[in-house]
Amino acid sequence: DTRVLFVDDGSSDDTARVLGAICERAPGGRAELLVLERNQGKAEAVRRGMRRALEAGASVVGYLDADFSTPAGEMLHLRDALEEEGAEVALGSRIAHLGARIERTPSRHYLGRVYATAASTILDLAVYDTQCGAKLFRAGPALRRALAAPFRSRWSFDVELLGRLMSAGVGAEAMIEVPLRTWVDVPGSKLNLTGALKAGLDLLALGARVKARGEGGWFP
Repeated sequence: DTRVLFVDDGSSDDTARVLGAICERAPGGRAELLVLERNQGKAEAVRRGMRRALEAGASVVGYLDADFSTPAGEMLHLRDALEEEGAEVALGSRIAHLGARIERTPSRHYLGRVYATAASTILDLAVYDTQCGAKLFRAGPALRRALAAPFRSRWSFDVELLGRLMSAGVGAEAMIEVPLRTWVDVPGSKLNLTGALKAGLDLLALGARVKARGEGGWFP
């Protein structure tokens, strides 16, 4: 009952052909490829992919990073937690705990903690890890409204998506954080010091707009 949608964000190499071959080998047509006409960034790739999944009739949609820092099996773990709790949103959380393999560089960990604290303040939501690239959402009017327009934030779209959902009526009680059992920092991530600075500035701009416009600030 699980389908996979690969989103090729306008790559200029052989990615689309490779992904197309994977989809052809998938049993029962359970893998599909969406090729965007030009590179538009992760935020738009995620939004377009989830909208396509909703249009195909999915009752639960979500995303994970293509580098598999979050293993695919963890998404099934998130799905089970979403169903068991009857939640609307399940967020993967990179919490180091006994029995888990959470491997992050110290710099990414501490930068992430600063960012997450700021994001929690802007959202007014006690969330530990807004930026983990593994999230699931139950289909419904709130999610469709949240995905209707492109995100303003290029680096902080995860926070913007949560803010849009809350403005559309999804309360904190309908969200859960699920500690991941495995997450491994993959070399080559774009989240270097420059990326962290851009994400921070992006988050500050998002917070300023929301403060100025109130709840409506989450939407364009």
